[in-house]
Amino acid sequence: MEKTWNNKAWFMVLPVLVLVAFSAVIPLMTVVNYSLQDTFGNNQFFWAGTQWFEEVLASERFWNALWRNLAFSGIVLLIQIPLGIFIALNMPKRGLGVPVSLVLMALPLLIPWNVDGTIFQLLGRADIGLVGRGLANMGIAFNYASDTAHAWITVVVMDVWHWTSLVVLLSYAGLVSIPDAYYQAAKIDGASRWSVFRFIQLPKLKRVLLIAVLLRFMDSFMIYTEPFVVTGGGPGTSTTFLSIDLVKMAIGQFDLGPAAAMSIIYFLIVLLLSWVFYTIMTTSDAKA
Repeated sequence: MEKTWNNKAWFMVLPVLVLVAFSAVIPLMTVVNYSLQDTFGNNQFFWAGTQWFEEVLASERFWNALWRNLAFSGIVLLIQIPLGIFIALNMPKRGLGVPVSLVLMALPLLIPWNVDGTIFQLLGRADIGLVGRGLANMGIAFNYASDTAHAWITVVVMDVWHWTSLVVLLSYAGLVSIPDAYYQAAKIDGASRWSVFRFIQLPKLKRVLLIAVLLRFMDSFMIYTEPFVVTGGGPGTSTTFLSIDLVKMAIGQFDLGPAAAMSIIYFLIVLLLSWVFYTIMTTSDAKA
């Protein structure tokens, strides 16, 4: 029997394709255009080839910002994934506590990025901040504006508070989807709580955790608003991540060519590392 094709569906998809073209493809092509050319104003461009890419890759400033990004993403993932799983395991599975706990977990996710940064900026201030003032009264000189370690602690704690809830909700959804028959069999066999987690819950959470790791890695690696509001990339350049450095280069210095080249390299790094994460975790899941 010969198949018949209905092309009318393309007319339904066409508005979406047009919106994607205007919101993603056209701006991307503009960035590519700037990365390969130089301009001295008056809308006059001169071919530069790969000059800006070579300049960015040879810059110590770029590599330092990249290592800061990798360190930050690694730290928050090492904290948020285990912490999110732990909280999800201890959340109620039935009764009134379920909706209450879910709402409480969702609240941090509803706070905008700039508001989150402002909250922790005020909390950490030594003169009026609840945390900063409290630590000062205890004899601890906490100052995220002048101390590199304090700045990193503030930014990491802020991100953990803001986004651990995402890992919690994803893990909780994975846990409640496990059939009761698994737990009944484990109870009959006399399995300990650790054995239940290791052999039943954790394997069933692998796909959910894959989504959590990918989402949190991409978001933490592209973080901008929160550290910019709290520290502005300081003290010095200690919290100047790639996103902050890119904005400083493009808007502060108005170096459009190097900024465009850096943004493309930045995009390719995120794409490559996300693919590596996905490949490693799906490969291990297939072997299991």
